[in-house]
Amino acid sequence: MNSVFKILRAIYRSLFLFVVISVFFATSAFIYFKNKNDLFVRRKSLIENATKYCRFMLEAFNLNLICREPLPSDESSLIVGNHMGFIDIVCLLSLQPAVFITSRELRETPLLGQIAEMGACAYVDRKNRMKIQEELMDIVNVLKQGFRVVLFAESVSSNGEQVLPFKKTLIMSSGFSHRPIRPFCFNFRKVNGGPVLYKHRDSLCWYGDQSFFGSIWRSFQLDSMECEIEFLPLVEVHVDDDRSEISKRVHSFVEKKFQPFKTDMNLI
Repeated sequence: MNSVFKILRAIYRSLFLFVVISVFFATSAFIYFKNKNDLFVRRKSLIENATKYCRFMLEAFNLNLICREPLPSDESSLIVGNHMGFIDIVCLLSLQPAVFITSRELRETPLLGQIAEMGACAYVDRKNRMKIQEELMDIVNVLKQGFRVVLFAESVSSNGEQVLPFKKTLIMSSGFSHRPIRPFCFNFRKVNGGPVLYKHRDSLCWYGDQSFFGSIWRSFQLDSMECEIEFLPLVEVHVDDDRSEISKRVHSFVEKKFQPFKTDMNLI
């Protein structure tokens, strides 16, 4: 009986999310075409719209979000932290509007690509590094326009067992734009009202070869979850700084705050 209830609840949540995304697409399309000749206003309006609908998405997951050291509303910075799938994206964007950096590969993925486009993402080609300098300057320009930009510097989402090494090139968009890096750490704190266990990992993280819809279906079968985003002190970056050292420094800040998934976690 309990398993039947979980499935029915997951179906209800899926339908709720479908409605939220449908309305998000409709409102975003209106904004997109209304402001097609003013790219700045279009991006600003699209990310504000995305923030509004991400707050509804939190309800679909029955997710309580804790934010420690919230950002000033007028802060323009490069926000860098760990990445474990789609839940951390929804949580981050529900707090304040921001431009997310994602891959061109995702842009070409059905549904996810359209969501990224209507969320005014910036794109990088992770398979072809020949254009990395051009893409770096694109991110610099977005930062100079006053937007907050979110970079998952691990490049891919992890299974939550560690914070993967940070890629260093795009981090230097901070120095070129004269905007600081704002590190953050994302953690899962509770599942179903109790401690996070290792067995919950694949219901919380979307990584590797997992399908998006399979992963979100497993998340919907959980009763509830509590997540925490902690923003850490600013890191000032200059153009002539060693990008490897900056990358390692920011990574160490995030890693110190991260609670990794371990087989024996929270069992004592």
